Amino acid sequence: MEMMDIVGKAEKLVEAAMKGNDASHDAAHVFRVRDMAVSLALEEGLSSCSDSMEIVELAALLHDIGNPLVNSQQYYKYVSTRKCIVLYCKPSRDPSEEKIVENFLKEVGIEESKKIKILSIIKAMVLQGFKEELGGVACDKYPPEFGVVQDADRLDAIGAIGIARCFTFGGSTKRVLHDPAVKPRSDLSKEQYMKKEEQTTVNHFHEKLLKLKDLMKTKAGQRRAEKRHKFMEEFVKEFYDEWEGRV
Repeated sequence: MEMMDIVGKAEKLVEAAMKGNDASHDAAHVFRVRDMAVSLALEEGLSSCSDSMEIVELAALLHDIGNPLVNSQQYYKYVSTRKCIVLYCKPSRDPSEEKIVENFLKEVGIEESKKIKILSIIKAMVLQGFKEELGGVACDKYPPEFGVVQDADRLDAIGAIGIARCFTFGGSTKRVLHDPAVKPRSDLSKEQYMKKEEQTTVNHFHEKLLKLKDLMKTKAGQRRAEKRHKFMEEFVKEFYDEWEGRV
C-alpha cells in the first residue's frame, strides 16, 4: 500500500477514535502535532531517510489513540507490545484493547522494523513524558524520531494554541479559572503533579506549560518553543493584571 493511502487510513482512524473528545484532545490536535512533527523532522535533517519521515508521521498521527492520559474522553487504549524498546514498566490495560494501533499497522502492511519503531515512540510518549521527567526517570537517550514527535506534541501545548487548549480542558473538567487562595505548586514530584484536587486552570501554566520550553529535545523544537513561551508569559501577566483590575 502506498504511503499516501496509509496516511489517509490513519487519519480516518484518528477521526473515529477521537470523536466526541473536547477540543483539547481532538483529531485537530493530532493533525497539528503531525504537521509540526514533520516540519521539525525536516529541520532536524531526517528527510535524508524516507523511513524516518514515515515513522515520524505515523507515530505522530497515532500517538493519542487510547492514550490513558485522556482516557476519560475516549475509550480506546494505546497499543502495548513486548517488541517496543522502553525502559519502564507497562501500565495496566484491558488486554482486549491493547492491539488497536498494532493491528492497524499490520493491516496496512507496515514492515516489521518500522512498526516496532512506531509503537516504541507511541509507548514512550506516555512512559517518558512530563510526569516521568518530574520524577527524574525519563530516559536521556532516545531516537531522533521520538524527539521530534514529543516536541511537536509539547509545542501544541504552549503558545496561543496551548492557551486555548488549556482553558478548553479546564472548562470541560469544571475547573475554576483562577483562585488567588490556591497557589501554584512548586518543585512538584510526579505523585504531587497527579493530585489535581483544588487546582485552577491558570495554575496549570505554572505547574506544567511554562516548563515545557526547557524540556524540548530537538534544536528545532527549542527554537519554536521560544516564541510560544514568551507569548504565554505575556498572557499570564495580562491575565493577573486584568483579574486584579490593574488594567
